[in-house]
Amino acid sequence: MSGVPLSVGYIPLVDAAPLIIAREIGFAEEEGLALTLTAAPSWSTLRDQLMLGRIEAAHMLFPMPIAAALGLGGFNTRIDILQVLSHNGNSIGVSRALADRMRVAGYGFDFSDARAAGAALIAAAQGRLRIGVPFPFSMHAEMLYHWLGAIGLSAPQDLDVHTVPPPLMAEALAADEIDAFCVGAPWGSIAVEMGVGELLLPGTAIRSNAPEKVLAVRHDWAETEPGLTRRLMRAAWQAGRWLGSERNLLTAAELLSRRNYLDLPTELIERALTGNLVISPRGEMRNVPGYMSFHSGAAGYPWASQGALVAAKLAARMGLSRNEAMTAARSICRTDLYTRNLADLDGDLPEARDKVEGALDSFGAVPGVQGQVILPPDAFFDGWIFDPFAD
Repeated sequence: MSGVPLSVGYIPLVDAAPLIIAREIGFAEEEGLALTLTAAPSWSTLRDQLMLGRIEAAHMLFPMPIAAALGLGGFNTRIDILQVLSHNGNSIGVSRALADRMRVAGYGFDFSDARAAGAALIAAAQGRLRIGVPFPFSMHAEMLYHWLGAIGLSAPQDLDVHTVPPPLMAEALAADEIDAFCVGAPWGSIAVEMGVGELLLPGTAIRSNAPEKVLAVRHDWAETEPGLTRRLMRAAWQAGRWLGSERNLLTAAELLSRRNYLDLPTELIERALTGNLVISPRGEMRNVPGYMSFHSGAAGYPWASQGALVAAKLAARMGLSRNEAMTAARSICRTDLYTRNLADLDGDLPEARDKVEGALDSFGAVPGVQGQVILPPDAFFDGWIFDPFAD
């Protein structure tokens, strides 16, 4: 592979697909890059590799750079969000014992009603719920806290939250270290395949469309390497567009399944890409439209309002200044670079940096740099909205 060498870190998850596809299909090479993709064993390891300069870019949880901007996590290196790599793709699962208690109590695992599922989960718990999440600063944690908090549980105060790397989530469930989890694909399906858990809800049942993973770089690197930043963003964006075509999903699953990437059966990866999920060891199936997405509806655009939302939640839990946190988070969402570097690729480019988050319960239009941009529904199950400029 010819081109300028560039090292990018990732966690073995299906939503690392844009980076893997950029390398394997040739979008990176077309941009003059020779991508080296390095799998990390945990999110903390990946964060440290990026901040210490051992890699140039990373597939990263959306809240991680925001937490860093707020001085959380032990580093003061500024990390910028260049673009969103994926939306959704998480699932909430429970142990077989907990699932059995829920079924005995009459819950039917419809895989869509977040309020009913949460009530059934709380009722069936024996003591404090022990829940596994991949990282403290993650959409997994944010989703759980919002969901259970809206139902009436004080979250996270009334929970025992355990940090478990995604590949170890099923093992933690099997070892009775946790009762439930929220994790990205395909690791929820792995718990089902191992016979140790059942899937309770997709993340889309809590919020219909939410940013999940981002392409992150150190701010100083983006400033000193504008050409490489541009090339990397364009390669990842074009890979996301390729993934947005249904006819490419089987090929994508086969590429991701390779030993040097996820090293898992193609079928498990294809389930996540198509939203056709097996939710229990009994073989029960559920189809989830939009379970994971990479391209449509300006999916890659790093809305400053989405950063502000996460920052406001973190500030409330950590006792930080809400306004200062939101300002810091908005500054690292590089909508300027997104518009500048991708303008000629005929993609959706919103005109504004912010929107009211959670306000769309159906498709809606916003002004774009050229014409209108159609955004997908992004409503929360409880109707909550976040206006970044409201008091």
